[in-house]
Amino acid sequence: MSRALRSVRALSALRAARIASPSPMALARPAVSASAPVFRRYASGPAPVSSMDGTLAHAQSLLDEGTRALEEGDLQRAQALYKESVAAKSTSGGWFNLGVVEYQLENREAAIEAWKQSIQLEPSADAYTNLGSAYMMSRPPQPAEAIKALTAAMEIAPEDPEVAFNLAAVLESTDSLETALTLYRKAQAGGIERAAANVRNVGAKILAKQMREEEANKK
Repeated sequence: MSRALRSVRALSALRAARIASPSPMALARPAVSASAPVFRRYASGPAPVSSMDGTLAHAQSLLDEGTRALEEGDLQRAQALYKESVAAKSTSGGWFNLGVVEYQLENREAAIEAWKQSIQLEPSADAYTNLGSAYMMSRPPQPAEAIKALTAAMEIAPEDPEVAFNLAAVLESTDSLETALTLYRKAQAGGIERAAANVRNVGAKILAKQMREEEANKK
């Protein structure tokens, strides 16, 4: 259901929410391949109702219902239910899922605000990654903000190859080629096979840039 990011070539797909509780837990991700984008899904069962107060239980019920609507492709209903959920009880999972729906509805600013709320309640690499994606899909794109968000994601999950790949893609778009190359290599080593092409392309860009500089210095 997630919309692949298009503003930066080969940027990983939006990390989607399947079921999010107030304390979501990431499932193991699918295998990485060069032909299919990687999807990170939040998934965890809700806490036992007996352990929740009434407000939280109501918010969780709305959250679960919204997720069912999302899985059925009813984005408008999912949006309404997630909004009801966070109005009943502001939770990181509720805001995260609302951000996913707003993004798919192409409400970029609303998605950004939702993920900021999610991060404020419970910072996560996934929320920061999606925030960076939304900044790059804004009109105009906001690469500086995207870099901040993806750098924060890297600080939380320094060994995550998807985050490294996404940050490299944004850095490449801003001509920060050396750092981008380092991160593409990290992504490739972490199993992102399509990063191999980026390593070659950015390496060639760096070499061409060095040759131009050498020619300029000779004049």
